[in-house]
Amino acid sequence: MGTDPQVALHAPVGERIYSGRCGPIVEAGVALRQFATGACGARDISSGTATFEPGACLPYHRHNFSEAATILEGEALFSVHGRSYRLRRFDCIHIPVRIPHRVLNVSEGEQLVAHWAMATSTPSREWVEEEFPIQDRSLGLPEPADPEYIVRFDLAPRYELAQGTQFCDLFAGRFGAVGICGGYGQFSAGSSLPCHIHEFDESITIVEGEAVCEVSGKRYRLSDCDTAFVPRGRPHRFINESAGPMAMIWVYAGNEPERTIVDDRYCKGAPYSDEIGVQVARTRNS
Repeated sequence: MGTDPQVALHAPVGERIYSGRCGPIVEAGVALRQFATGACGARDISSGTATFEPGACLPYHRHNFSEAATILEGEALFSVHGRSYRLRRFDCIHIPVRIPHRVLNVSEGEQLVAHWAMATSTPSREWVEEEFPIQDRSLGLPEPADPEYIVRFDLAPRYELAQGTQFCDLFAGRFGAVGICGGYGQFSAGSSLPCHIHEFDESITIVEGEAVCEVSGKRYRLSDCDTAFVPRGRPHRFINESAGPMAMIWVYAGNEPERTIVDDRYCKGAPYSDEIGVQVARTRNS
C-alpha cells in the first residue's frame, strides 16, 4: 500500500486507511488487530483480525453486541455454548448478544486468521468461566432453535453488482445480526463498482490481491488485509487494476446492505453533497 504500514491516513471528517500488519494486542498466542473503531470516527461499527498461533485458543467470552467472524486462513473450531463447528476459509458465523463462544486453532502447524466485525465502535469482551458440554457439529449448520448462524462460503448464493464481480452476503439482519451486515466480494482483473455512497459507515478489508480505493479524489493501494474506513455519505469505489483477482470483506453499520450510485466524477474529486449528487440508481441486496 502507499502508506506507512503503522500509520492511518486521515482527511478531516473523511476516510482512514489501516495496514493489515498494524501492531497487534497479543493474548496467549492470539494477536488481535483493530481497524475501524471509534478511534477513527466510526459509528456503531468496528472491525479487525485475530491471528491464532497453532493450537492457540480464545477462551469462552461474550459481547453486548452482535459479532460476525469470517475465516481468512486456516481452520477454526468455533464453539457456541458447547456446540462446536469447524469453519474453513471464508465460512462465517454470527454470534448474537450475550452468547458465550470460544475459538480454537485446530492446526498443529498453521496459523488461523479470522476477520471480526462488531456492532459497536468500542469493541470489548467479557470472559465467561463456565464450560459447556461438547456437541460436535463438525461441518454442519446450526439447528433452527440455535441462536448462532453460519454461512458456508461454498454454499452461499452469489450475485453480480457490476460486470466482472461476484458478491455474497455472509451476515445481515435476515441472518440474525443486529446493527451490522457484511460479506465477500471478488473482482476480476480490470473490474470495479460504480461510484457510490452509503447511509452508514463502512469497513473494507482486502483479503486477496491488490485494490485501488478511490475516495473523493484520493487513491489508495491496499492488499494483505489493509482496511479502508469510509464514513457515511462519502463517495467511493474499489477498482482492480491488477492482472489477477482481488477480493474483500466488507462490513456496513446497518442491518441490510444497500448503496446509492452517484456520478463517477464525485469519486474523482468533484465536490459532493446530498443536494447536488446525481442519484443514478439505488440497490438493495436480497
